[in-house]
Order: sequence, then C-alpha cells, then structure tokens
Amino acid sequence: MLQQMLAGGSLVVVLLGCSVLALAIVLERLWALRSQAVTPRGLVDRVLARQITLSELHKGSPLGRVLVAGLMRRRHGVVAMREAMQSAGAQEVHQLERFLNALGTVATIAPLLGLLGTVVGMIEVFQQLNLGGAGQPQQLAGGIAKALVTTAAGLAVAIPSVIMHRFLLRRVSDNVVVLEGEAQRLLERLGVPAPARELELGENTDEIPTGDHNWE
Repeated sequence: MLQQMLAGGSLVVVLLGCSVLALAIVLERLWALRSQAVTPRGLVDRVLARQITLSELHKGSPLGRVLVAGLMRRRHGVVAMREAMQSAGAQEVHQLERFLNALGTVATIAPLLGLLGTVVGMIEVFQQLNLGGAGQPQQLAGGIAKALVTTAAGLAVAIPSVIMHRFLLRRVSDNVVVLEGEAQRLLERLGVPAPARELELGENTDEIPTGDHNWE
C-alpha cells in the first residue's frame, strides 16, 4: 500500500507531511482543551474561600487568568470587573483556538492537492498514449490507477481532518460556555460593594492571598 502511495509522485509525499501535521495538531489540542486544564472544577469555590494565591490562579488555567483579571479590578466596581474579564476571556479564547486554522487549512487543501496530482497523472497517461499508441489495456489501466492514488490520499487526509476540526471547535465552544458561567458566578458573589463601615475600619475585603507575586 505504501509503495502504491509513493508511486503517486511528489504530491503524495506532501500529503503525507500534511497528515503528520494534522495528527500533531489534533493530539496537542486534545490535550490542551481538556476541561480540567481549561476550567478546573471547583476553582471559583477555592477563590471565594481564599485557598489559592493570585499568582497560582494566574498560572494555573485560562479560567484562572480570567478570574484574576476581574479580581484585580474589583475596587473599580462590577462593570470594570466584567470588562476586564471579557478582555481576558477574548485573549484566552484566541489561545484555545491556536493551530485550529492550520488544521482547517490542511482539511481544505488536501483534496485539492490530491485532485491536482490526479490531473497531472492523467495528462502524463494521455501523453504516453499520444506518443506510443493505444498500447496494452493493462498499461493504460495501470497508469490511470497510479494517477488516482493522489486523490485517494488527499481524501484520506482531508476527511479525518475535517471531522477533528469540527470536534475541536465544539470543544472550544463548550469550554468557553463553562468559562463564562464561572466568571459570572464569581461576579455574582463578589459584585456587591463592601459596606462603608468595613472600609472605614480599613479592613481589606477584596484581596485574596497574593503569595510571592506582586500584583498591583
């Protein structure tokens, strides 16, 4: 089978490279988009219980970085917190979608490369027929089969790439929904301004332990 594919010419080698690239992207994104890696369970509860430092929160996950963005703006009110979270969330979504455009490109160009290889192969077959006559039917069939190898290779790369591209986009969407819900839950719990009496007494009501990181 491998010999038949390699017989398709240089475009088959290009398609093999595309398949390796697509596989690498899929494996990396499957690992990076695990729900526990993006939106760890119970993280908001740990923040509310002050069981985690801002430094640890920022380094831990995309959800943690969104929460930190809001916490750092708590003194400025709920609107400022929400705007900060939305801005941080947009950056995190961009990171979650990393490499997915490349995977989509592979899914798009693979069948086109396969078709190009087939067209080139068929041109060569007809040129040989023009030079040497009809020849043996077996030789003609062999030349056509060789030309069609690139189409088969292109489809073999494109079909799973399209499926995984859709699947990974759906996983990003699911993670974003959870991320938005957790951010809103934090806003609902922390969005009420502290009573004036507590502020007059100098009690710090909007900080959680910062650890070694210097948060301004």
